[in-house]
Amino acid sequence: MRPKTVLVLHFSGLMPLAGIAWQSMHYVLGLKRLGYDVWYVEDNGVNPYSPKENQLVWDSSYNIAFVRDMMARYGMADRWAYWDPVKEGSWHGVGRERLMALYGEADALINLCGATKLREEHMKCPVRIYVDSDPVYAQVKLDQQDAYYLDYVDAHTHLFTYGENLGAPDCPVPLGDRVWRKTRPPVVLDEWKPDYALQPDCFTSVATWQNKGKNLRFQGETYQWSKHVNFLRYLDLPKRTDQCFRLAMITPDAKVNAEVAGHGWQLEDPVRVSETMESYAEFIRTSRGEFTVAKDIYVRPKSGWFSDRSVSYLAAGRPVITQRTGSEKYVPVGRGLFNFDSWDEILTAIDAINSDYPAHCRAARDLAGAYFDSDKLLKDMMSQAGL
Repeated sequence: MRPKTVLVLHFSGLMPLAGIAWQSMHYVLGLKRLGYDVWYVEDNGVNPYSPKENQLVWDSSYNIAFVRDMMARYGMADRWAYWDPVKEGSWHGVGRERLMALYGEADALINLCGATKLREEHMKCPVRIYVDSDPVYAQVKLDQQDAYYLDYVDAHTHLFTYGENLGAPDCPVPLGDRVWRKTRPPVVLDEWKPDYALQPDCFTSVATWQNKGKNLRFQGETYQWSKHVNFLRYLDLPKRTDQCFRLAMITPDAKVNAEVAGHGWQLEDPVRVSETMESYAEFIRTSRGEFTVAKDIYVRPKSGWFSDRSVSYLAAGRPVITQRTGSEKYVPVGRGLFNFDSWDEILTAIDAINSDYPAHCRAARDLAGAYFDSDKLLKDMMSQAGL
């Protein structure tokens, strides 16, 4: 019997940052481990982003090379396709004709993060899975009968979301009559071997200061699709403890850098940290753990969202302190993982980790295995999709 073919649609070329590449590859490699014939596809038709210039550009050469290297790293140099929107009719990896045939041959496609607005050729694939990695926004837009989102989401046969608390009594986000199946960010554990002998000094994170374009008005309130509002709440953290903190953070300008550094945060070059999958993984492995806030749109509605980046920290055996989103109802906190909504909870978490660091490192890895293992999560997803 031939293995089932799955196409993973994402935007690692559009946004050539290592954290996004890891997000792609945890699905690609995870499905491959389960015996699927997996292809990575990028055909969203959007101009590529340059991390060094921090803007969209009209030259895709760096972006194409990024995808090529990402796939070659895992012996999958013949299993990808990239549509270059800058040059009309330009395809890389496999050509357009082969990709169009693949859409008819494949058993399923996974539209990771809703990277692609599905077109006629995608509809030839019988199982079309939408993985909603940014919960709340799409659900509210659908409730508001937004024409674009109705067309965009309803082109799929199965809907999965990282919003694990959606539909719970304490989460006001409307779901309507669509079935949103719950999932979590998967991690291929073999890619994150812990080094328990290391005891680094600084908690870190990789972040963008401010995201724009998807703020949401809902039930008389505005929810921001951005972390900066919550960073500002806790900007004084380095001044309240002897613990050191480092951020590899994309910021809009030198003024924000100066403000963050002025509060005691050490700043790393985010382009260097995110340049390759190896540099990103090394940054995480040489961190004491992660301290991070979450986007406002995840926090206040109690969405139950959990970060794929934080999962990588856990898998590397690095404890995580993260802002409360409702995920604590589904993934236990207190050993290896802590959440917070106050200064006292942050400081208590830091003290707890530092009081028995080796134990919390091992607990972090155990959590990754118990709750985020790609073997378990992707097997469940594919089973629910009938594959």
